[in-house]
Amino acid sequence: MGHHAAVPIDDEAPTFDLQCHSTCSDGALDPAAVVAAAADAGVELLALTDHDTVAGVSAAQIAAAEHGIELVPAVELSTVDVLGEDFHVLGYGIDHTDAALAARLDVWRADRAARIDRMADLLDGLGLPPDRTEIDARRAAGLPIGRPHLAIAAIGANRERLEAEGLAECSAFLEAYLCRDGAAYSRRTTPTVPEAIDAIHEAGGVAIWAHPFWDLAHDEDVCAALERFSAAGLDGVEAFYATHTAAQTHLLDDCAARLGLLTTGSADFHGPQHRCFSRFRAFALHGLEPRLGPIGAVAQA
Repeated sequence: MGHHAAVPIDDEAPTFDLQCHSTCSDGALDPAAVVAAAADAGVELLALTDHDTVAGVSAAQIAAAEHGIELVPAVELSTVDVLGEDFHVLGYGIDHTDAALAARLDVWRADRAARIDRMADLLDGLGLPPDRTEIDARRAAGLPIGRPHLAIAAIGANRERLEAEGLAECSAFLEAYLCRDGAAYSRRTTPTVPEAIDAIHEAGGVAIWAHPFWDLAHDEDVCAALERFSAAGLDGVEAFYATHTAAQTHLLDDCAARLGLLTTGSADFHGPQHRCFSRFRAFALHGLEPRLGPIGAVAQA
C-alpha cells in the first residue's frame, strides 16, 4: 500500500470524518487506500459511505485495524422525496452483512441503473452519445452506476464539442445535462426517505440526513424537511460539512437540538484530485459540539 503524503490540516480540525467514498461507488481510491489516506490525515473515527453499496466495508475494516483507526460500517442511500430526488440518507453502525439490507440495495441499485440508461438514451437523442463501455463493465461487476459515471462516459465520447461549450468537466456537464431541468434528466423512483430510514434501522443502524444544503437552498425549507424526516424516524443530520457556512451549521445544530437529533460531520472525501472533496478533516465545527451518540461510541468501544 503506497504511503499517502500527509495533508497539512489545522490542529483544530475534527478527528472524526463520517462520509467518504471509494471505487465501490464514485471515489477514486480503493477502500484500503481511502482508509490509509484518512489515517495519514489524522482521522481517528472514519465511516466509508459508498452510494447504495456496502461492498467496500469489509476491506475498509481490515485496513482500519492495520492503521489503528476506528471504522463505522456505513452506507449512503440515494432517495426520492416530494421536494426533489436525490436526498441522501447515511446509515451508520449497520450490519453490512445483513441479507435483507443486501436485497434492498440490489433493488435500489437496479432502479438507479435503469435511470442512468434512460438518461443515456436521452443523451443519444441530443447528439451526445456516451461511450457505454465503462458503464456496462460496472453493471457486469455489480457496482453502482451513478450520474458521475454517465457524465464521464459522455465527455469521453464527445470531448471536442463539450470543450467548445465549456462543459468538458464532470460537474459542469452534470449541472448542464443531468440535473433537474437538464435536457437528459430522468428521476429515480425508489426508495423514499422513510423507506431508507426503515432499511437502516432494520439493519441495526442510525439514519442521518447528509449535507441538507445540497438538496435545499432556504433555511426554512431545511428545517421543515428535518422536522418531517424526524417524524419518520430520522436519527440525526450532517450539520458539519465541507461546504456548510457557519450560519448553516448553527441553524442545523439548533434545529437538531430542538428535535433531539444527533449531529455528525464530514469532508465527503472522494479522492486526492477531486475538485471539491479532496482532503479529509476539511470541515469546521464553528465552535459547536457534535452529538455523535452511538456513532461516536465506536471510538470508545
